[in-house]
Amino acid sequence: MAQVKQIGPGRKTSGTLDGITYVTRNGKTYVRSTPTMPVSAYRTPAARKRQAIFTLIQMHLKFHLRTIRQTVTPKGNGTPTNRYYSLNAKALNRALDALAERFVAGDDVSITDVEAAIAAYAAEHPTSIRIASLSGYQEVYLIGEWPATITLNANAGDSTVIIIVAENGSTTTYNSDGTTVTVNGSGNENHPSTGSGQETGGSSTGGNTGGNTGGGAETPVTVAAPTITGTTPFEETTEVTISGPAGASIYYTLDGSTPTHSTGSGQANGQLYTEPITLTDTTTVKAIAIKDGVSSSVATHTFTKGTGNGGGVQGED
Repeated sequence: MAQVKQIGPGRKTSGTLDGITYVTRNGKTYVRSTPTMPVSAYRTPAARKRQAIFTLIQMHLKFHLRTIRQTVTPKGNGTPTNRYYSLNAKALNRALDALAERFVAGDDVSITDVEAAIAAYAAEHPTSIRIASLSGYQEVYLIGEWPATITLNANAGDSTVIIIVAENGSTTTYNSDGTTVTVNGSGNENHPSTGSGQETGGSSTGGNTGGNTGGGAETPVTVAAPTITGTTPFEETTEVTISGPAGASIYYTLDGSTPTHSTGSGQANGQLYTEPITLTDTTTVKAIAIKDGVSSSVATHTFTKGTGNGGGVQGED
């Protein structure tokens, strides 16, 4: 009787018997522990659908590869994409189930279709697809369309460090000391803010510390900080206006905290500026401008309500 031992795949074989690969050496027969699946097993409707879902997930991963690399911490010796898939495999399979049936039927399926199916599922299951799971930062879930930027928050002592990761590969970090650092997709850094006083026009104290000194390097992505205007000191009220670069959205806070914009992740801090703000008490206004997924430095201005006659009730005879 031939001796049967387990061998690994990849060795030279002598043939197959009932779907089992074997090799004979010195009168002994060695076989693989798992029978080789016949080709027909991969042609069943269920198998074709599984392969279709896998193909659609690959499209999704490639589309967001740059962002996933920045917002997902790999596990062990794995990769960010493998970690992202392990966290979201069940949800992605369910989200793409119906689309996979169309794919198997021969319909043309684009990345737009894939993203729409995932967004629709995420809207119905807000904590099912984790798009940011970075060590030390609060996890962020998809609750609709994949946002142009992802906001991550982490505690740094008594303060919060905020990182905004853009789809174009740039990151903007708001440090606890008030400084801001923007790094573009090529790794070049731009330091647009020192966190002191009124910040305008994307002024830089640190310059571009990675500059275009090597051939082909990209220019760091920057957005000019908004300008905050209004009367200070003021008596009863003052009207504050905030202006920024053309095409930019402006987000502001009135409580002294650092503003961030809404990403659909539930991690936003601040309000979208749409009209002048009326202040009735001493207030520190902070604002950022967002354009093409890139954040400006933080503009800060304090408006002080006057005291004595200047701050009293006027117009009483």
